Amino acid sequence: MTAEILSVGTELLLGNIVDTNAAFLSQELAGLGVSVFRQTTVGDNYKRLFCAMEAAFDNADVVVISGGLGPTQDDITKAVAAEFFGRKLVLHEESMQRIEERFAKVGWKLPVHVELNAMVPEGAYILPNDNGAAPGVIIEGTGTAIKEKTLILLPGPPHEMKPMFTNYAAPYLRKKSDKVLVSQTLKIIGLGESKVEDMLEDLITAQTNPTIAPYAKVGEVHVRVTASAESEDAGHLLIAPVLTEIRSRLGINIYSDDDCSLAEVVVRLLQEKNLTIAVAESCTGGLVMSDFVSVAGCSSVVLEGLCTYSNAAKIARLGIDAQMLREHGAVSSQVAAAMAENVAKTSSATVGISTTGVAGPGGGTPDKPVGLVYIGLYMDGKSEAIKINMLGTRNEMRTRTVKMAMDLLRRRLV
Repeated sequence: MTAEILSVGTELLLGNIVDTNAAFLSQELAGLGVSVFRQTTVGDNYKRLFCAMEAAFDNADVVVISGGLGPTQDDITKAVAAEFFGRKLVLHEESMQRIEERFAKVGWKLPVHVELNAMVPEGAYILPNDNGAAPGVIIEGTGTAIKEKTLILLPGPPHEMKPMFTNYAAPYLRKKSDKVLVSQTLKIIGLGESKVEDMLEDLITAQTNPTIAPYAKVGEVHVRVTASAESEDAGHLLIAPVLTEIRSRLGINIYSDDDCSLAEVVVRLLQEKNLTIAVAESCTGGLVMSDFVSVAGCSSVVLEGLCTYSNAAKIARLGIDAQMLREHGAVSSQVAAAMAENVAKTSSATVGISTTGVAGPGGGTPDKPVGLVYIGLYMDGKSEAIKINMLGTRNEMRTRTVKMAMDLLRRRLV
């Protein structure tokens, strides 16, 4: 089964909103054994959307559209779909009732034209919207040109679209697919994409089923192994030996083989070892602490975070020796190590971690150029600091610093 994805909305073309829906849908469809041939973004224009729908059905069995299901004038997707399939738009009473109950529950007055949310092409399957107003729609083709083809309409807001697809559209598609794609992603840090490809070159060259695909991320690399099979169990059997071989080659550089983030892995390790941590940041400006607190349950190990950006803050909040700052500068291994040790001791944490560096774009010197970063770590009564030189934009370097700090801690804990 093949599919195309259409994302509808002029705001997407203008760059006002980043289209995360297409990436989500591509991943989910692949997991259902549906091959995505193309993704297209279309503005809120009736004729262009109609033409895009025609072109999509020329190539695909299933067309999935997100966006344009609401009650405003630029929400044209249902009208275009109705004309394309030769259907009338009719009021879906059950959806209208759900909308009325939703507004009544919070004491809101029904907006003008709210009933347009519940207008759907006649004879369509309705996908309930558990997180918004407009229902989703599935239309199965009946004419010669579109026989055996299916159109799925989903709302644009991701918090509505994702659960609707997962809970209602995916089960529908699963019944229609005779194959499943089983995939697993290994997350790697400490090696660049070219190095990972070099270490796996013979496996990638010889791949048939399963396939191996490396992807570069900011500060890390993901390797996805995917197999096409008759069932999920058969697919897992196909990918298992490949995953084992990749693990043996990449070793500790693999930090996760599931959906866990690097921060989740570190928090879990701290919990397993009954350790607590405190954070002192300069160049990352709170990003390390933000990564930690994104993990549910981190309060069991994360005690405190200090953003000591100025030298005065490092002295006042962390007790960094002023003479050390004068001799070595804030961006130094000595200061990084002292920051990590002092934040741990003043917060009574067993582990301390720190960041200090020159994130740019200005402020660099020949001795301390933009991209120079030190990460400090205090653990088991010992302090250390590692030196890193990196390239990129200010925010890219800050993000990489966070990942490297987390990875330093992960490797020491492992």
